[in-house]
Amino acid sequence: QVQLVESGGGLVQAGGSLRLSCAASGSIFSINGMGWYRQGPGKQRELVATITRSGSADFADSVNGRFTISRDNAKNTMCLQMNSLKPEDTAVYYCHAIITQTVIHIPQDYWGQGTQVTVSS
Repeated sequence: QVQLVESGGGLVQAGGSLRLSCAASGSIFSINGMGWYRQGPGKQRELVATITRSGSADFADSVNGRFTISRDNAKNTMCLQMNSLKPEDTAVYYCHAIITQTVIHIPQDYWGQGTQVTVSS
């Protein structure tokens, strides 16, 4: 069994910063791509940022230059540093990873339970 657990969400004023973390645990053979998605009130889930195993990152235009993404392959963790936060960044943020388990050698999609980020104006 594999689990993704997010942490670090909360309430922050516009212009502030938050750091989200995601930890993968369980019978993990390898983790390929990882990323963060978010779903704002009344909106569809959207991609925020992705990072490959080698560290190559991509960002949504709306967060480019304000957010950074990183991962630690040895610890199976990923972080999203969010700076210059805006009220429109308010959303539930989800961690995503493509994970191959030790027993079932087939890459599968896994999602965390989500963590709320609220940015007040």
